[in-house]
Amino acid sequence: MEKRHFSVTPAEDGQRLDLVVQSFLGPDYSRAQVQRLLRQGMVTIEGNPAKAAQKVKQRQDIKVVLPDPVKIDLVPVPMELEILYEDQHLVVVNKPAGLVVHPAPGNYENTLVHGLLAHCGDLAGVGGELRPGIVHRLDKDTTGALVAAKNDQTHRGLAAAFAAGRIKKEYLALLCGYPPFEGLNQKGIGRHPVHRKKMSSKGPNLKPAKTTWRVTRRFKAGYSLARVRIKTGRTHQIRVHFSEMGFPVAGDPVYGRKKNPNDPIGQAVKKAGRQFLHAVNLVFTHPITREKIDLTAGLPPDFRAVLRMLEQVDDA
Repeated sequence: MEKRHFSVTPAEDGQRLDLVVQSFLGPDYSRAQVQRLLRQGMVTIEGNPAKAAQKVKQRQDIKVVLPDPVKIDLVPVPMELEILYEDQHLVVVNKPAGLVVHPAPGNYENTLVHGLLAHCGDLAGVGGELRPGIVHRLDKDTTGALVAAKNDQTHRGLAAAFAAGRIKKEYLALLCGYPPFEGLNQKGIGRHPVHRKKMSSKGPNLKPAKTTWRVTRRFKAGYSLARVRIKTGRTHQIRVHFSEMGFPVAGDPVYGRKKNPNDPIGQAVKKAGRQFLHAVNLVFTHPITREKIDLTAGLPPDFRAVLRMLEQVDDA
């Protein structure tokens, strides 16, 4: 079992315990799951059992005991996957929007892992029972290149390369506004001090994060297209860094901003219902063959459509 603990922030003073705990645990845990933990005595305040509706007080120490992950049989699910590269050791896909990468609380079915099992047939057991073969991840609504390992040796090699920063990951981001043409953001990132489902560079327990970018085009309609590289892989790193600079990723439902309802481009972005962030390029040394793998993932249709609209405005 995993044990976690945190202290109640001033902003959380007087709130219900179940809501505060859910915010702390993040999007992988629903309110119903948190309440179940409370009923099972897995949540304590200052060492004492607590109830869901109990109001918390500033600086109280809350401990949460999380049971071991549910052991499930991963059933292969046939999916239409765009394969960018594949051999006997690994596979790289162009992940579509809306597809969760691996099983987690609230998402035990129809993940990318299920699709890869149906496609490859030999991922089972690699890298952990609930996420076989998965070395890195993309947010559910972020698209683009993602690599998975087919055996333990490849998994270890890729994991070590990611940890050492030897794998180049480049993203295309459609940003609101006009950031500097190039730059570096290396503010640390951690859990938001108030909204615990969000990440932030403000607050305690920050982890190092490094994002560089280069704007390739500025559009008259108030958007910029940038190529972004990350030297670290913090949760929501690109989205947080640009949002806090005042140039959020277009369409971001968590860190973005509302667009003018009369703006047709803003409405197209809103209709997509997701952030316009795409892992366009993945470069790494194959952990077994040692050859250089350099892959480009094509943009999804909704991203291409919005770029065409922006170009039409520029040409008008």
